[in-house]
Amino acid sequence: MSSATTTAEVTSVAPPRERAKVLLPAILFLLLALAPLAVSIGMPAGWLALLTRALIFAIAALSLDLILGVGGLVSFGHAAFLGIGAYVTGIMITEGRSEALVILPVILGVCALFGAITGAICLRTRGVAFIMITLAFGQMVYFLAQALSAYGGDDGLTLYEKSTLLGFNPFASRTSFYYSVLIALAGAYLLVRGLVASRFGRVLRAARENPVRVSVTGFDVNKVRLVAYVISGMLAGLSGFFLANHTEFVSPAFMSWQRSGELIFMAVLGGVGSLHGAIVGAIAYLIAEDALSHVTEHWRAIFGPMIILFVLFTRGGIVGMLRKLGGRHG
Repeated sequence: MSSATTTAEVTSVAPPRERAKVLLPAILFLLLALAPLAVSIGMPAGWLALLTRALIFAIAALSLDLILGVGGLVSFGHAAFLGIGAYVTGIMITEGRSEALVILPVILGVCALFGAITGAICLRTRGVAFIMITLAFGQMVYFLAQALSAYGGDDGLTLYEKSTLLGFNPFASRTSFYYSVLIALAGAYLLVRGLVASRFGRVLRAARENPVRVSVTGFDVNKVRLVAYVISGMLAGLSGFFLANHTEFVSPAFMSWQRSGELIFMAVLGGVGSLHGAIVGAIAYLIAEDALSHVTEHWRAIFGPMIILFVLFTRGGIVGMLRKLGGRHG
C-alpha cells in the first residue's frame, strides 16, 4: 500500500518539476530577448540600460551560484573577479588596446591565475574560515586598485571609448550592447548548466553534502572545488568586462566586500542552486533597488529588511515560489 502511494506521488510530482526546470529558463530567455521590442513600443529607454546592467550582474551571480549553490562554498570575495575584469578592460582601453578579442583572453587568464592561487589557499579552510579568507583576498585586491594612482586610484578610471570587435563597435547602441550581454549570459548559463549536469557537477554537488564519502570513492574533492572556483572566477571576470564598457568607468568599489554580499543576495533571492534563479535574482534585485531609490533617499533601510524577509518566508527564492505555484496548477 505504501509502495503504491509512493509511486503515485513520484509520478504526480516529478513531471511538473522536470518541466519547470526546462520551461522556466526557456521562458526567461525568451522574455529577455523580447525586452528591446517592449522598449521600442513605449517602455522608457532607461529600462533597457537598467536591464542591461541587471544581465551583467546576472553573469556574476550565475558564476557565484556555481560554487555557492552547487558547491556549497560561500565566498565574500567574489566581486574581486568582477573588479579584475573591469580594471583589465579599463587599463587596456586606456593604453590603446580596445579590441575585445585581445582584452577577453587577458581577463580570463588573469582571473584564472588569481582564482587558482587564492583558491588553492582558501580551499584549505572550511566554513567561517573560508568566508573570512575569501573576504581578505577580496579586500587585498580592493586596496591594490586604490593604490593604482596611474589609473585613477581611489577616484576610479574614466573610459573615453568602448571595446571593439574585429573593428566594429557592438556596444555603440543600447540595443546591440544589450544583445551582446544577453548572448554572453546565455553562453555562460549553458556552460554552467552543462558542468552541473556532468560527472564533474555531480561530484561537486556530492562534495557539498559529504566530502569525506566522496574522497573515499577516489575523487579529489579539493581539485574539483578548485576547478569550479577558477571557472566561477573567470565568468565573473567576463561580467567585469561588460560592466566597464557599460558604465565607461571603473572603480575600486566594483570589488568591495559589499558588492560580494550583493551577489550572494542575488543568488539567494532568485533561488540558490537553480542557476537560472541567479539570473532572476539579479534582475529582481536591481529593478527593486532602482524603484526604491526613486521613492526615498533612505531606500537601503527599506530594501535590506525587505530582501531578508522575502528570503526567510519564501524557501527556494523566487524560482522556488514559481515552482510551487506551477505544481499547484500543474
